[in-house]
Amino acid sequence: MEITILALVAAVLAVAVIAIYNRLVRLRNAIANAFAQIDVQLKRRYDLIPNLVETARKYLQHERDTLEAVIAARNQACAAAIAARRDPVAAASMTALGAAEGTLGSALGRLMVVAEAYPQLKADQTMRELSEELTSTENRVGFARQAYNDAVLDFNNGTGQFPANLIAGVFGFAPAAMLQSTQSEQERQAPRVQF
Repeated sequence: MEITILALVAAVLAVAVIAIYNRLVRLRNAIANAFAQIDVQLKRRYDLIPNLVETARKYLQHERDTLEAVIAARNQACAAAIAARRDPVAAASMTALGAAEGTLGSALGRLMVVAEAYPQLKADQTMRELSEELTSTENRVGFARQAYNDAVLDFNNGTGQFPANLIAGVFGFAPAAMLQSTQSEQERQAPRVQF
């Protein structure tokens, strides 16, 4: 009788461990899926940028540094996205991607400010279309980032709650990092209107 009770308790514990482990795997895979959605939008963004720069290049002969900064930032962001694609749960990859995306966002912002000073460039149909496409893609990246962060929150909650935290520790499920906004603190502040 005693052996039967111990066997039953052991079986219940084994089933509980398996269920918790499978749930954590499912949550980790949800993060990978959410990152894949971001990755699709980032690729689209990275593909648009060289076309935008080429269109601007013929008008911005004196702004070579700005154009080169955009291309360098794009290349850095592409490399960070490739590294993040390998392990979308790794905090270091997500931090590096966030930093690279922040640099790219700043460089693109400078390009758009410079483009405003050139009426012929603002009037160029291709430039307008590319700018619209880039804006649309930025919105999609924002929504995909939100879905990713939701998946990370679910995973981190799952790995942090008892008794799942014990299973997570044994099987090496480390907390995942959320993607931070790519805007700087200065860009986040509301604009001040002064008269």
